Amino acid sequence: MSDGNLSSILEIIHRVGGIQNLAPDQDFYDAGVSSVSALPLLMEMEDHFQVSIPDERFLTARTAGAMSELITDLKKG
Repeated sequence: MSDGNLSSILEIIHRVGGIQNLAPDQDFYDAGVSSVSALPLLMEMEDHFQVSIPDERFLTARTAGAMSELITDLKKG
């Protein structure tokens, strides 16, 4: 997992989802990210990392750590 990815993901979740002090292994939906903010969160992740994240994979990557691993996998191709 890339620390750069992880810190960027945590910042995006904080900015878009309004969640502060999220641990890398903490479920961000359980922490308060709503279904309303999920689409803007997905779009911000795709824009920031220049990847296309399939909806079903986005919905299962519920922690910053899992999202970082997903983005790393997508960038590898």
